[in-house]
Amino acid sequence: MQSLSADEIRRSFVNSSRSQVKAMTLPAELAQLPWPELDFLGWRDPKAPARGYLVVPRESGPLGIAVSTAASGKPRRGSGLCDLCFSAHPVTDIALFVARRPGAAGKAGNTVGTYICADLACSLYVRGLRELILPQGETAPPAERANRLNYRLTTFVNRVLNT
Repeated sequence: MQSLSADEIRRSFVNSSRSQVKAMTLPAELAQLPWPELDFLGWRDPKAPARGYLVVPRESGPLGIAVSTAASGKPRRGSGLCDLCFSAHPVTDIALFVARRPGAAGKAGNTVGTYICADLACSLYVRGLRELILPQGETAPPAERANRLNYRLTTFVNRVLNT
């Protein structure tokens, strides 16, 4: 992924109002992110932990999608699998993220959800740049895992966009 400026990131969101985009907290030190290793930019809002953001490179330019998750309830046990990168995690490190659809559909309450790594660091997990606590769910080489991640990410984005 190519590096993005704060303005490029803010302009990319398709399912958020201007006031929501203005209120979001961007990742600290954008210039320090490992851009070449990222398939998408994902982060949780430190001021609103139930909110997360995905910025996905597309042919037409970056596309941002705001997602939300429920605050964690009682502690859960077991393991879970991220639907994007197929990394296995303790179930507390996987979250159901829900994205509101853009436009009238989103205003009517239509959403799309999927289970994603709670820290939204899928790109780092598939490349072995962030350590997994549990053995990996998918054992293909990193390049193949990245290709599969991109396919599943595109599928999720297309479901959000209803295309």
